[in-house]
Amino acid sequence: MLPSLHRAPGMPPFLIAGPCVIESEALCLEIAEHLKSIGEALGIPMIFKASFDKANRTSVSGFRGHGMDAGLRVLEKVRQETGLPVLTDVHLPHQVSAVAEVVDMLQTPAFLARQTDLIMAAAASGRPVNIKKAQFMAPSDMGPVLGKARAAAQAAGIDKPAIALCERGTSFGYNNLVVDMRSLVIMHELGAPVVFDATHSVQLPGGGGDRSLGQRQFVEPLVCAAMAVGVDGLFMETHPDPDQALSDGPNMVPLDQLQGLLSKIVAISAIG
Repeated sequence: MLPSLHRAPGMPPFLIAGPCVIESEALCLEIAEHLKSIGEALGIPMIFKASFDKANRTSVSGFRGHGMDAGLRVLEKVRQETGLPVLTDVHLPHQVSAVAEVVDMLQTPAFLARQTDLIMAAAASGRPVNIKKAQFMAPSDMGPVLGKARAAAQAAGIDKPAIALCERGTSFGYNNLVVDMRSLVIMHELGAPVVFDATHSVQLPGGGGDRSLGQRQFVEPLVCAAMAVGVDGLFMETHPDPDQALSDGPNMVPLDQLQGLLSKIVAISAIG
């Protein structure tokens, strides 16, 4: 069952977590089972995340995934075998209806935050949506994006659409991102639950020439700061062996370190 996107005071945030891309069914099930165990131990609502296609790879040789049909079968199996709700990205409006039949929550990639047709199709699907703020957008610019989503949902007969806004860093010169914690407050003031994407926020986009680099050592301080500012949910990609991951390895949290990090988050969230 999908958790509420609004965090109650003193309660832990929900966590969207999983590998960047669906590498294999076995890997997704392994990670999902681990996430379920952590969630039960710490009282954190978990949403399993993995992409069936990484359409924004730096290089044509980068691994994109196994395609929508195969990917949705894996996500459906994860959902059935673990009981965790699942989330995945949609890149094109025509993908939305098929994906919404399988997953519990949709996500729109940061680069596509200004793609009106995609945002509106996702919002009209009836599924909750996590809209990532583009790296080139100010937090206040998400107001019109949220307006598009809500208008589409209402036109589809959805009175109270569940739309979250996600911070994932802002371009700072070349091959670098910075997180302005004021962004979390500003987007909250737009009237939507806010998610902080800790792992993409430490990317060095395109910094490796044919691939993005990352600084995973900064995930912990950033996610603790975001939790102190106040967010409803967190997003962290994780993998048993990030250095061997097929996508986004340099910014992923090692799976065996995730519970320790989340224990700190629970302690911070209990303050208020």
